[in-house]
Amino acid sequence: MKYTEEISNKLNELLIKNYDAEKGYLNAAENVDSPTLKIFFKRRASERSEFAKDLRTEILRYGEVPENSGSFKGTIHRNWMSLKSLFTSNDEEAILEEVIRGEEASLEEYNEILKDKTLPPSIDSLLIKQKNAIQASINTEKVHEELVS
Repeated sequence: MKYTEEISNKLNELLIKNYDAEKGYLNAAENVDSPTLKIFFKRRASERSEFAKDLRTEILRYGEVPENSGSFKGTIHRNWMSLKSLFTSNDEEAILEEVIRGEEASLEEYNEILKDKTLPPSIDSLLIKQKNAIQASINTEKVHEELVS
């Protein structure tokens, strides 16, 4: 496997995660009543859309083909979030728990890829920036979770 193909494969994994996160946030926004949470989730969806756009640009820069959609696992997770919100007494708390769980999984994926010390500096910098934004989002979501519990 060529070096550029290997990098593109790793970036495509993150690209898929970001597609899934964007759709998950939009799904979460549809399943909460709080206007504040709706806005928060829509902003996170928009942020993840930007992450995906940046990753697609990097993949194309390496002459590889970016993925076009999310994963089956992401679809299952979103369906689980919707189903769970139907059966829990505090929908917003349950949705926030699932969103946090999904974001923590994304964070692990970023950390795993960032262990590769052969990434070009521009990609390393991009991934660190995105990882830090995800961590900030998790911290904010935990505050929201405390407020609704």
